[in-house]
Amino acid sequence: MGLVLDNLSLYGEGLRTTVALTLLSFVAAFAIGVVIAAFRVSPVPPLRAVGTAYVETIRNTPLPVLLVLFFFGFPKIGIRYSTFASAVIVLSVYTGAFIAETVRSGINTVAAGQGEAARAIGLTFPQTLSLVVLPQALRSVVAPIGNLFIALTKNSSVAFLISTLELTGVAERLTTQSARPVAAFVGAGAAYLLLTIPAGLAFGALERRVAVKR
Repeated sequence: MGLVLDNLSLYGEGLRTTVALTLLSFVAAFAIGVVIAAFRVSPVPPLRAVGTAYVETIRNTPLPVLLVLFFFGFPKIGIRYSTFASAVIVLSVYTGAFIAETVRSGINTVAAGQGEAARAIGLTFPQTLSLVVLPQALRSVVAPIGNLFIALTKNSSVAFLISTLELTGVAERLTTQSARPVAAFVGAGAAYLLLTIPAGLAFGALERRVAVKR
C-alpha cells in the first residue's frame, strides 16, 4: 500500500491519460460505428461489402496486434503519429467495429413499418436512417454501448505496449523500479474501478431514462 501512496501523483498522471484515451477514442469510435452500421444496412451493395469487410477484419484481429502493426509498421511508409495519438486511432478503429454491430442490432429492432412509412412520405434512405430509424435504434442499445465503453476503458491498457504512460504503464514502470508487481498493479486495478463502476452506473441511469416503453 505504501508504494501506491508514495506514487499517487504518478497514478494521477496515468489516470488522466487513461481518461483522455477512453473519452477521445469513444467519441471517434461512436462516429465510426454509426457510419459503418449505416453501410451495413445500406441498399447499396458496395457499401454493404465495405461495412462487412471492415467489421469482420477488425473484430477478428487482436487489439495488441493492430496497435503494434500501426505504431511500428506505418512509419515505414511515412505515416507517423505520437504514442498517444496512435493509441487513440487504433482504439477508435477497433471499438468502432463493435459499436457498428451493436448499432446495427438496434436498427434491426426498429419495426419495418417505420422505414416504409418514412419512404412513403418521400424521405430518402439517409433521411430515413438519420431522422427515423437511428434515434429509435440508439435508445434500445444504451446498455450494450455502455458495456463497450467499459471494455474500451480497460482496453486502453494496451497503450502501455508503445510506452504510453496510462495506468497500466504506470504500474509497469513502478514494478520495474520497485520489484513489487502486486502492489503496483493493485493500485492500477483500483484506479480502473474508479472509472468503470461510475461509468456503469451512469449508463444504467441513461438506459432507464431513454428506455422505449413497450
